[in-house]
Amino acid sequence: MKEWISIVGAYLKGNRINLIVILASYGIFLLVFSLYALPFEAVGYAVLLTTVFLIIIGSVHLISFYRKHIILTKLRNSIAMTDVRFPLARDLIEKDYQELVHILDQKRTEMMSEKEKAFAEMVDYYTTWAHQIKTPIAAMRLLLQSEPSDANQELLDQLSKVEQYVEMALQYMRMENMSGDLLFKRYPLDDLVKQAVRKTSKSFIRKKIKLNYEHVNRPVLTDEKWLVFVIEQILSNSLKYTPEGGEISIYVEDSPLTLVIEDTGIGIEEEDLPRVFEKGFTGYNGRLDKKSTGIGLYLCKRILDKLNHTIRIESAVGRGTKVKIGLDHPDILAE
Repeated sequence: MKEWISIVGAYLKGNRINLIVILASYGIFLLVFSLYALPFEAVGYAVLLTTVFLIIIGSVHLISFYRKHIILTKLRNSIAMTDVRFPLARDLIEKDYQELVHILDQKRTEMMSEKEKAFAEMVDYYTTWAHQIKTPIAAMRLLLQSEPSDANQELLDQLSKVEQYVEMALQYMRMENMSGDLLFKRYPLDDLVKQAVRKTSKSFIRKKIKLNYEHVNRPVLTDEKWLVFVIEQILSNSLKYTPEGGEISIYVEDSPLTLVIEDTGIGIEEEDLPRVFEKGFTGYNGRLDKKSTGIGLYLCKRILDKLNHTIRIESAVGRGTKVKIGLDHPDILAE
């Protein structure tokens, strides 16, 4: 009922000029009849016939208006599609509007096609660059390892960070289309954690950070490459914000299966916790560090969402941080 009232109201509002003309015509009609002193029965009969005729015409027009409204409402769900079929135009102005919409839709499609092509070319370029840059990185690593020294050890550590940032850029570009790159299998969780630990081992040694790792014989259904990347990112964050001589613990909680990475670092401000997974958000710690990009945790969250895993963070300033990765797949395991 409310919908009909709103539709009738919209119809009357859209035809207010016609209503004014009809009322004015009624006024002229009655004025002329009164000047000629015609009998009331004749005037009333003429007014009645005219009113019935206008009601019939108005009802037909209202039904047409309603049907057109329904068609246009349904078209909203397919607005992204081209070649939209509009209701039959009532007049030249409506036809002009429909042609204008078709022209705009065609231009929009052309612009989207050009942007998608440009984006694909950009992704191809930076993907190629990320792969090519690994060759000089590997060469520099060999040169630095050939002459052991404290300075070269520091350079090796910085080179590892460069390699990690390159890998982060590569995964960021792949993330939008990562669904086609996923390979779900059951992997021993220990193997995945060890891969990430090996990649960050030099930072553990350089900062004299103790690793407490409880080995677990638990399989996990996931994609190896993407989950290892996430664990590595979280370990890198823990190493970054844990002072020299601190500790990082890796262990598992059951029911549901959860991988926990806990550090004794500086912690996260309470007001920053709800926003740590936002793209580009660096928070208080990031503003102090000056080099934080706010991309790492955002990437982790996006990747884990696609893997059907979860992530949450518990932290307090001065009391370290716990990152909990939920690894259960109740919907898959139930099949």
